[in-house]
Amino acid sequence: MKVHRLNGDELARMREACRLTAEIRDICADAVEPGMTTADIDAIVRDYCRRRKVHASFLGYAGFPGAICVSLNDEVIHGIPSPRRTVNPGDLVKLDVGICKNGFNGDTARTVAVGVTDPRTLALVETTRRALMAGIAACGPGVHLGDVGAAIQKVVEDAGFSVVRDYIGHGVGRTVHEDPPVPNYGEPGKGFVLKPGMTIAIEPMVNMGAYGVSVLDDDWTVVTDDGRLSAHFEHTVAVTDDGAEILTAPWDY
Repeated sequence: MKVHRLNGDELARMREACRLTAEIRDICADAVEPGMTTADIDAIVRDYCRRRKVHASFLGYAGFPGAICVSLNDEVIHGIPSPRRTVNPGDLVKLDVGICKNGFNGDTARTVAVGVTDPRTLALVETTRRALMAGIAACGPGVHLGDVGAAIQKVVEDAGFSVVRDYIGHGVGRTVHEDPPVPNYGEPGKGFVLKPGMTIAIEPMVNMGAYGVSVLDDDWTVVTDDGRLSAHFEHTVAVTDDGAEILTAPWDY
């Protein structure tokens, strides 16, 4: 397994890609409202990329047809934008987007609760966000990825939810998916050891019910097996000499 470590110039270019990724993530999140389609969200990303003269990292990646993944409710990840998919009150809308600029990629995701009032659903969203931040807080030089995964898993399971096993985080940099694999579960003291200059995407996917998932016939959209809700948050993070730097911060939620 070859894991890249960025030098100062490379990291500066990565920061810029991540800044733009965070910007369009939050533009989309602010725009989400009942009645719009997931294709409308995709159009926002495409327009942003045209104006900024950047590339949507997911567009065409392994044949993916959208500029952003938009997943609703029991859809966990990789939802294909569609004019036939409408956002309704009470929906959980998961926005997962990447931007490539100057040869580097950012990757980030955020769950938007559209008019949700159910306390357990809101707890699912907040728990997933807290799990992401716990994973980031565990990062640093010499840290095993098992420690990062264990920190995420503890927050999730203590709240009575489950961590998706079949899909995990990953390295990100010159390509949008690189080594190392970054599980959202694990055993402390086990796994790959982080070093300064490494850049990874940490992205807990958390289900209301069991952690089992399946892929729909479109060969992309991942859904919960039990049909219950799922939430997703993600940041691109750089390992520093004394901890971790969130490259896709902030979001306003």
